[in-house]
Amino acid sequence: MNGINKNLNLVYTLDGKIYINLTNRCSNRCLFCIRNLSDEIEGKNLWLDNENFDSSAVIEQFKDVISKNPESKEVVFCGFGEPLIKFDMFCEVSKFIKENYPSIKIRVNTNGQANLIHKKNIIPQLAKYSDAVSISLNAENKEKYNFVSQPFDKENAYQAVLDFIKGCVDAGIETSASVVSGFDKAPVNLQECEKICHSLGAKFRNREWLPKGY
Repeated sequence: MNGINKNLNLVYTLDGKIYINLTNRCSNRCLFCIRNLSDEIEGKNLWLDNENFDSSAVIEQFKDVISKNPESKEVVFCGFGEPLIKFDMFCEVSKFIKENYPSIKIRVNTNGQANLIHKKNIIPQLAKYSDAVSISLNAENKEKYNFVSQPFDKENAYQAVLDFIKGCVDAGIETSASVVSGFDKAPVNLQECEKICHSLGAKFRNREWLPKGY
């Protein structure tokens, strides 16, 4: 695989933070996903025409971006797909950041299905590299989650998300769980979602749906 691929936007900035875009692939097809609206965020095309790159490509782009944004205090693994699908790559890139930029906080925005995807508990290793996680709860029950999120594994996805939230909390990772409100095709019960989050020990985050997706 290519080490450096400058034609792919693997690292980008938004609101003073550095974001890392590892993959297009996702185990959900959420109704409100930004991918349904655009291939771009603030003029940068995040759709990866190919994924024939390795960790060194991400690291090289990161070094370039951080050199231009030295004031950045947080790196967020969040792009057009589920970052923890490429868990090994996440670990390699995060390890580099931790070793070379120890003051930078690392956060992962995830759908919470990583254990289901990899068929093992990845949370202990995740806790070594991620300071915080934001997990998409999306709904207050399995039926509504399946409608909103359109997961590949409709039988097990929702419980996997709940277990992942609790597992991250228990591992000492700063954990928030989020829902998207204001999207008329997929209304959710915010009060019930907040109760679920707090019962699992996580912070609750209400993400208001925006027409441009972010």
